[in-house]
Amino acid sequence: MKKAFLLIALSASIAAFSAFSVRAQAPTPKKQGIGSSGYTWNAQEGEKLEALKLKGDKANGEDAYEVCGACHLPSGAGRPDGIFPQLAGQHSTVLIKQMADIRAGLRDAPAMYPFAVSLTDPQELADVSAYIQSLCIPAERGQYEAADAAAQVAKGKPLYEKQCLECHGKNGEGNRAKFYPVIAGQHYKYLLRQMTEIRDGKRRNANPDMVKAIRPYTDDMLVAISAYQSSLKMPGAMCTDTAAGKKYRNSRKRF
Repeated sequence: MKKAFLLIALSASIAAFSAFSVRAQAPTPKKQGIGSSGYTWNAQEGEKLEALKLKGDKANGEDAYEVCGACHLPSGAGRPDGIFPQLAGQHSTVLIKQMADIRAGLRDAPAMYPFAVSLTDPQELADVSAYIQSLCIPAERGQYEAADAAAQVAKGKPLYEKQCLECHGKNGEGNRAKFYPVIAGQHYKYLLRQMTEIRDGKRRNANPDMVKAIRPYTDDMLVAISAYQSSLKMPGAMCTDTAAGKKYRNSRKRF
């Protein structure tokens, strides 16, 4: 069993390295984003529109996800330090949009770009997104851990309910049809970094409505909101202490 785990880890690492090597010399494209004239959030066009129309094949998606698992782990749990986000259980529409934006140069993700462009076509985008969406959300995640954690979560709750709940839902379930992401189970540091970049106009594929909503928030407010968001659990989507939950723990041991 141990040898099998090592082979899986080695295969994923080789696949990731191969994808990176193939694309390392290709310049990352740059597309005009938020703040530029003519920017339309979530424009329905190109390979994104094609992928959204296709039915994803989870079995094929599992194979395609192998290269993703090198960073995001086989479970889709990412890393608690927030460098790599938690992906498991994310809406397929959100995943397709974000990968298409990265591939088109609308979202800046230099580390992700070589792997995103290794997916061959819109069908593979749909397949890997369907597979990731099918994964349960790991109960363990990176959270705010300072001594005032309880106070920060309590402070963040009304702030979240005032500006975030309408789009992301009471339990952080998001909205698949509207491309609003699931944030339940996401890592605190990733949430804080993304909200800060969106507020400050540094995430070029941001939704202008979200920028407007969080622009008045101070750094301290964003800390509190992120602390609360990272505490959210989505009923029916979280991993239980079964094989699904063990997959998360085993994946962390292997990588």
